[in-house]
Amino acid sequence: MHYKGFLAAVHYDVRDGISCGQLTDSFDNVYFEGSTVEEIEIAFREAIDDYLAYCAETGRQPS
Repeated sequence: MHYKGFLAAVHYDVRDGISCGQLTDSFDNVYFEGSTVEEIEIAFREAIDDYLAYCAETGRQPS
C-alpha cells in the first residue's frame, strides 16, 4: 500500500481474524489494523496522517 510517499506491508492475523499493517520504509513504528479491505485502507491513511501530524507538532522529521 502507498500513501503520501509511505509504503506499508499488510498481513492477515489468523488468530485474531484481522489484517495488520506497518510501514516498511520507516524507522518509526507505525501500525494499523482492520477487518475488511476498506477498513485497512482507511486505517492506513489515518495512521499516516496521525504520524505526520505528530512529527509536525514535535518538530521531528518523518523517517
